[in-house]
Amino acid sequence: MVGARGDNLVFLLCTPRSGSSLATAMLQNHGKLYAAQEMWLLLSLLELRSGRKRPYGGGAIVERFYNGTLPEGTFEDACRAFALEAYNGLLRGEEAELVLDKSPRYYGLLEFLDVLFPQSRRIWLVRNPFAVLASYKKLGAQRGGSSDLEALLTGRSFDPKAADLTVGLLRYMRYFAAEDPLAYRLRYERLVADPRGELDGVCRFLGLGYEAGMERYGAAMDTPKAARFFSMGVGDPLLADHSAPHEDSVHAWKELLTKREIAAYGRILGGRALDGLGYGEEREAAEKLAGCRFAADPDESLLALRTEQWAEATGWRWTEAYRMTSELPDGAKAARLPEEGQAAGATGTAAAAEAEQLRLVVRALEQRLESGHRERERLRAELGAMKRKAARLKAAIPFGDRLARLASSYISGAGGRK
Repeated sequence: MVGARGDNLVFLLCTPRSGSSLATAMLQNHGKLYAAQEMWLLLSLLELRSGRKRPYGGGAIVERFYNGTLPEGTFEDACRAFALEAYNGLLRGEEAELVLDKSPRYYGLLEFLDVLFPQSRRIWLVRNPFAVLASYKKLGAQRGGSSDLEALLTGRSFDPKAADLTVGLLRYMRYFAAEDPLAYRLRYERLVADPRGELDGVCRFLGLGYEAGMERYGAAMDTPKAARFFSMGVGDPLLADHSAPHEDSVHAWKELLTKREIAAYGRILGGRALDGLGYGEEREAAEKLAGCRFAADPDESLLALRTEQWAEATGWRWTEAYRMTSELPDGAKAARLPEEGQAAGATGTAAAAEAEQLRLVVRALEQRLESGHRERERLRAELGAMKRKAARLKAAIPFGDRLARLASSYISGAGGRK
C-alpha cells in the first residue's frame, strides 16, 4: 500500500524515447510491483491550477479559486489524497505492494512531485541523447510525420518534443545532480546489455528480490497481468516487436542522424552537459561525424525560450536549477516553533487563523487586480487596433472620392465621343 508521503511509490523519470516502456515492461513482471504503461496522473492534477481555456468557460474563475481562494497547502493536500486513492486503487485485488508511475514528462512538475510524495523512490533512466533524438526520427518516419529534426530543435515555435530534448533533459540532470538515498540512476545502454544484472540492482533499490526471468517480458505476455499492461496501448509502439531487451538501437543514431542534426543538437546541449550525463565518448563520436567541436556551454538563449514557451503553454513556472528533495520514511520533521512574540494557546491559534484569512483576502485581491490589469491591456490593444483601422479607412476615403470622380469624368467623356 502506498503511504501518505509516498512510501511504496516509485517514479520512473526520464524524457520520452529513453527506453522507459522497455524498463517498465520488465519491471511489471515482478510479482510485488504494479506498473501501467503510462499514467500522467500528476500532470492532470497540476493542470487544475492553470487558467487555460476550458470548453465550459470560467478559466479565470478556476484559476482564481485554485490559486487564491483555497488556503495555502489545501490544493496539494487534495491532490495528494486523490493520487493516493488512485494509486492504492490499482493495488486492490493485486499481490503487488508497490506502484510504479512511469510518466516521462514529469520533468515539468518535479517541485510538485516532491511536495506531494517526498518519501517516494525515484529512478532516473538515462540514455544517450543522440540515440533519443534518432528514436524520435525513426518513429516519426514510421508514422508518416515530419522528420526535420533540425527545424524541431532550432525552430522558434513551441513543440513539446523540443522541450523534451532540451530543457526536459537538463532539468532531470540538475534534479538528480546530488546523491540521495531515494534516487537511483539506471543507464539504458547497461540495461539492454545486462538486463538481469541491472534489474537486480533496481530491485535491491526498491527493497525487492530479483525474480528470475523478469527481463524476458515477451515470455509472460499471455499472463493476465501482462495482457492488461500491453492492452493499454501507450508507450513505445515497437516494444511488442521483441520479447527481450536488445542492443540494436544503441549505435543506430550514427546512421540515422544527419551531420546537421548532430551538430544542431550538440550545440544546444553543450559538451559539458553531454560529459556530465556520462556520454563523453558519444560526444567525441558526434563531433567527428558533424565535423565540428561543440562549445562547452549550452545554447542558453534557446533554452530560455523553451522554458518560457513551456510556462506559457502550461501555466507552470519552474524553480531555476531545482534539485531533488526527499524525506526518508522513518524521518521525523522538527516541530515548528512559534514566531517571536506570537502568543501561545487559544490566542495564538485565533490570531493565526485571522492572519491566514487576511492573507487569502490579500492574495485574492491581488489576483483580481492582475486580472483587471490584463483585461485593461487587452482592451487597450483592441482599441488601438480599431483606431488604426479607422485611420486607414479614413485615409482611403479621399482617394476613393477622387477615383470615383475620375471614373465618372472618363465615362462621361467616352459617352460624348460616341
